[in-house]
Amino acid sequence: MTDLIALLTFLAFTYAAAKPNAGLKTWSRFSKLPYPGDQAFLYDTFPEDFIWAVGTAAYQVEGAFEKDGKGLSIWDTFTRGGNRMATGDVGSDSYHNIHADIRAIRQLGVSHYRFSLSWSRIFPNGTRGSYNKIGTNYYRTLIKRLKEIRVQPVVTLYHWDLPDHLQQSLGGWSNPELVEIFKDYADFCFHTFGDDVKYWITIDNPFVVARLGYGTGVVAPGIKNDPDLPFRVGHNLLKAHAAAWHLYDRHYRPRQHGKLSMALASHWITPSRTRLESLRECQCSLDHVLGWFARPLFTDGDYPACMKARLGSRLPSFTQEEREQVRGTADFFALSHGAALSFQLINDSLKFGQQEILDLRMLLYWVNAEYDRPPIFVVQSGWYSRGNTKTEDPKHMYYLKRFIAEALKSFIIDGVNVIGYTAWSLIDGFEWHREYGIRQGLYYVDFNTPDMKREPKTSATFYRNVIQRNGFPELPENRPVQGVFPCDFAWGVSANSIQVESTPSQFTDPSVYRWNINNGELMKLEGFSSPPLRRNPHCADYATIRQQVEEIRQIGVNHFHFSLNWSALVPSGDVAHPNTTLLGYYRCFSRQLLQANVTPVVTLWHHTRQRSSLPAPLDAANKWLNRDTPKAFADYAKLCYREMGDYVKIWITLNEPNDEVVSYEEAHQMLRAHALAWHAYDRKFRHLQGGKVSLALHMDWVEPAFSFSREDVEPAKRVLDFFIGWFAEPIFGSGDYPVGMRSWLRQLNSLDLPVFNEVDRQLVKGTYDFFAISHFTTKLVTHAKEDSYTYTAMLEVQHMIDTTWIMSPILSPVVPWGLRKALNWVKEHYSDVPVYVMANGVQEDPARFKDSLRVYYLYNYINEALKAYTLDGVNLKGYFAYALSDQRDPGYGLYGQVHEEVFDKASLSNYRNIIHHNGFPIQGAEPQQCPSLPQPCLGCHVLTKSPVVGFLTLVGSGVLITLGLIIYYSSKRHKECY
Repeated sequence: MTDLIALLTFLAFTYAAAKPNAGLKTWSRFSKLPYPGDQAFLYDTFPEDFIWAVGTAAYQVEGAFEKDGKGLSIWDTFTRGGNRMATGDVGSDSYHNIHADIRAIRQLGVSHYRFSLSWSRIFPNGTRGSYNKIGTNYYRTLIKRLKEIRVQPVVTLYHWDLPDHLQQSLGGWSNPELVEIFKDYADFCFHTFGDDVKYWITIDNPFVVARLGYGTGVVAPGIKNDPDLPFRVGHNLLKAHAAAWHLYDRHYRPRQHGKLSMALASHWITPSRTRLESLRECQCSLDHVLGWFARPLFTDGDYPACMKARLGSRLPSFTQEEREQVRGTADFFALSHGAALSFQLINDSLKFGQQEILDLRMLLYWVNAEYDRPPIFVVQSGWYSRGNTKTEDPKHMYYLKRFIAEALKSFIIDGVNVIGYTAWSLIDGFEWHREYGIRQGLYYVDFNTPDMKREPKTSATFYRNVIQRNGFPELPENRPVQGVFPCDFAWGVSANSIQVESTPSQFTDPSVYRWNINNGELMKLEGFSSPPLRRNPHCADYATIRQQVEEIRQIGVNHFHFSLNWSALVPSGDVAHPNTTLLGYYRCFSRQLLQANVTPVVTLWHHTRQRSSLPAPLDAANKWLNRDTPKAFADYAKLCYREMGDYVKIWITLNEPNDEVVSYEEAHQMLRAHALAWHAYDRKFRHLQGGKVSLALHMDWVEPAFSFSREDVEPAKRVLDFFIGWFAEPIFGSGDYPVGMRSWLRQLNSLDLPVFNEVDRQLVKGTYDFFAISHFTTKLVTHAKEDSYTYTAMLEVQHMIDTTWIMSPILSPVVPWGLRKALNWVKEHYSDVPVYVMANGVQEDPARFKDSLRVYYLYNYINEALKAYTLDGVNLKGYFAYALSDQRDPGYGLYGQVHEEVFDKASLSNYRNIIHHNGFPIQGAEPQQCPSLPQPCLGCHVLTKSPVVGFLTLVGSGVLITLGLIIYYSSKRHKECY
């Protein structure tokens, strides 16, 4: 509590002061945003004048390192030293491929193209005296071609490639003389190109230049022998930038009307603990990377207090005149974010014990708060893929989507003045210290072809589509739908199992008590006990049944789905010797559910990876590979039908058997077991009990990573064939495994998939009354291999996720539209089959009373189910939330439990409200008129099951009543005679 008060006091002080450290409120602000609603994808657009750009750096792409009089740069020298294996001598050869680059830029549809000038191509030795006309003309031509396609240039004067002559003769940026030399170079560029350039970047990422070029030696010029040198270099870089800005402001801005800034890169950092000290360390980490240069430019012309306090005399100081010279020398905040720095070039010493994460939105907010709301132009953003990636770069594409989406939220929700976004980069090239080990281009470059052929990657197609739509406009399918489900819709809740009580707890205490009428207390009388109660136990005697049924009733559902335990009900495997106590308990549970107007839905066998749940003899005898197991299962099913079928009208034979750990031969026997159990019900019990039987399949949706690519649509279909069609097609379709599944395995020369003989085909085909699925999440698949840990070699598919999706605590994506697609898949493949969503839920921290993620999850998934029913015509019959309680299904429950206390979570009342309204009725519409459901008649099954006995019972009752009346009136008449 003391820490919290101190934090609030500190924040109040910093807010009042506004500057410095105004960005400190960022972490507090984002921790209070509504969860998970704030993390949901935002469908909206940027303003009409938003800048859409793409960028490159000269050394990475130009090549022609000695062509037409170009001088050497420090990177030309650096790549030839040490253990480095590759150079940028050729790069992507943009010097000879202006036409190809311009074609790519035009195809993207960007409004701006950011590129850098190679200082040593214009001034080979770094100074005006070495002016190279041919090199200068290259940039004139590039700018002219850009103007022809109506693309505005964003020109960087210095992107890390200092003329080597200046490094060798003057010591590079460590020498203050470079301030005037750079100013003169800038003057030439402003004069030569300025009439056509409205956005200038003086220096790109001075942090990398200073710390990594002159400190750690990771990048050129590779100096690492003086720990204080980076700060002197940074000092000179700031002065050089300021000199160039003032030059432009005085001599060129009045005529050219351009804007100028320095591109600053940063990571993002989050507190490792919720303490004031951790927040201060986060602020200090950003100050050491971004604030090092941003504070002098945007605040007061001096370094952050944190840097000054920790570095002392190691950090150079500005004179008052220099402060005034540096302060305010940026017309916009040019922000670089992504792979150039994050998780790459920030070592732990600059994180101060805090945790680095990727979050462009929070970084934008921090910049906005810390530097008094400057216009922010994201001048570099993106991610990377492996060096062997070709035209399919799913990881890059989804990171691009994430960063653009975060920029959009920053603008729309947070009010940050984001004026533009630059995807990095246009084409593959030389990736600095990573050489050619990674690729960042939107266009693939084949380095082995003479003309360095460029081909658009899927990330280019994605970026072009975003630009065309100016963001992510909301489409009809993204909007919630209003409407209701049919009156007979099955609203349910599922549980893997129920709590079992072996003996009734009611009437088991033999003690005698005395009741104090004054205070209502019961006092136990020692030495006294009541005689044993001579009565058969009743269903109402089980306290656990009463408790569980009451919990279910409170939710408002009309169905409850639970699983029986085969191994416990028939321990020996012989149905002639069942566990009658447990069977009686299950029967009582089902009966009490019906009395509460809740229909039991019972699973005979629930597949789990931890144990087989088969009776011990079968478990020891090769489990499902034993050909006797299907018959034993059918016998077990008949036992359950006979003993419980009067109360159970919906049966699930096998729950989620389609697990990747199940072998094809095991699955084959499971299909036979299901079919035998279905036929047993159909022949012997259906006409008496009137129930329905099917199996339930685990059906998470599988979406192509690139929905516009046939090469990814096919892998998605393949995965669905192998995990859904595997069980569905033999039962609901042809009676055989999917054609695609069999042909793929044949292509792999695999004979593992069993063949149905004609008897088994006829046995299995059509053994269903409905299609039941368990659905929890959605996955993306692509055929392009990027990560061996999530690559399935047998199916040749790469599994991945969209980084904009909300993630549960166990990193399961929350993707509501996946349920709608899964339901439509069933409809497309098996027509008008009745469908039940038998389990749908998300795991959340069991300690959260306000389970806001589950509230969001249930609302949106049920709404997608409603879309499938009302808009798509799916024959959806029911929806079951998973699960009832954390006690049996930890983290998934609508009920939580702390120690012995059970409590309602927020999701329970929200789900109950949806059930009460039977969906999401249109506001102002007439309420749905549904007929009252008939109350269950628990004794009526006697008449159905044994009509002769029922008839005789009625006749006998009538005779007894008649005799009673005769005797009564006879005696009455006899008395009247006297």
